[in-house]
Amino acid sequence: MELARVVDRLDAELRTADYADLDASANGLQVGPDDADIELVVFAVDGVRETFEKAIEADADLLVVHHGLSWGGFDRVTGQTYDRLAPLLEHDLALYVSHLPLDGHQKLGNAAGVADVLELENRVPFGELGPEHIGQRGTAADLDTPDELRDRLEAALDTGGQPVQHLAFGPDEIDDVAIVTGSGIDWLEEAVAADADALVTGEGKGKAYHEAKEAGIHVFLAGHYATETFGVRSLQSLVEEWGLETTFLDVPTGL
Repeated sequence: MELARVVDRLDAELRTADYADLDASANGLQVGPDDADIELVVFAVDGVRETFEKAIEADADLLVVHHGLSWGGFDRVTGQTYDRLAPLLEHDLALYVSHLPLDGHQKLGNAAGVADVLELENRVPFGELGPEHIGQRGTAADLDTPDELRDRLEAALDTGGQPVQHLAFGPDEIDDVAIVTGSGIDWLEEAVAADADALVTGEGKGKAYHEAKEAGIHVFLAGHYATETFGVRSLQSLVEEWGLETTFLDVPTGL
């Protein structure tokens, strides 16, 4: 399949253009010629030297990641930026990136994947960002206590051996859960306003401790990487349905 066709289909599914003014990431095709032929597509969370080298070793034609190289463009292609770009160019490996569009996808996205793990029901978009949402909220029909929610996350997420941090300031029983993966702690105030019992995200900030304590809400910090493997894995399944060979590179950071 031609690279241009793969890119067009991904952009359409992810509504990439709708996030152009919302995301610092240059979403879509970041590296590669439109006329390349694609047979093997590799998926990973991070577009970094390690995943580039592993994709090259696998003889991949296209690498699809959540975190790419360009965040507001390049002033100079030197140093670490050059070192990361060089393998892609030397080995004709195309790079496709989907950051917030993949967070916001209500079926294939990262928050949707975490909601699947928690078996949330009555899901609605959560995590406002301009006209879009980058998370989900739902009811935890099969979870009774905060410990059960934490245990479910630790069992299902690739945390790199790290425990899920829990700011245990909410009620004894969990009903309403809000999710924004990665650096989603900035949506704590929205979770409080929505009367959520818990916010599940990747990583926290120091001020979140007292904000959660004063608001009486649970916060679960399950790791940036661990909460953001779901989107690229869902894209992998989608691309397989298009008849392309795929593989996933798991490079957990423990963060």
